[in-house]
Amino acid sequence: MAQPRWLDEEEHHTWRSYLAATRLLAAQLDRELQHDSGIPQSYYEILVRLSETPGRRLRMSDLADASDSSRSRLSHAVARLVANGWVERESCPTDRRGAFAVLTDAGFEALSNAAPSHVASVRAHLFDRLTPEQVVQLGQINDAILAGLREASAEIDQECTAREQERTAPPQVA
Repeated sequence: MAQPRWLDEEEHHTWRSYLAATRLLAAQLDRELQHDSGIPQSYYEILVRLSETPGRRLRMSDLADASDSSRSRLSHAVARLVANGWVERESCPTDRRGAFAVLTDAGFEALSNAAPSHVASVRAHLFDRLTPEQVVQLGQINDAILAGLREASAEIDQECTAREQERTAPPQVA
């Protein structure tokens, strides 16, 4: 078995700093968003994703992918948003198992009311602490990390699909 490539001192510091910063930033933004508008960050993300699409509607599976959420977690969140009157579910006419989430006018209004203070929080806790050059660097760094993670995720999805097909394939007759 090959020896692990241990982190050097600078990498270790950077890793710990990254973990702490992302956790604390997410928690702070969520606290402020809930305090100011009563909307958790995860629900806000769903409302934003819906607001950015034509007709303010997305298939539930596409919405889960867009919001980096599991299908079950998204379904639970959408049920709460439906109860608030901010989202409606619509059946998919071409796929009986499929459904759409549709942002209502009330949901768009809730999002519009929450957005100004949320953007101010993002600006105060992230962008105002960086130079313009650091903002560009952070974007490039995040893009590189995301590209690698999406590639790895796609490979894992392909492997799981192949294994599932092998398990469900009828036995070969020789």
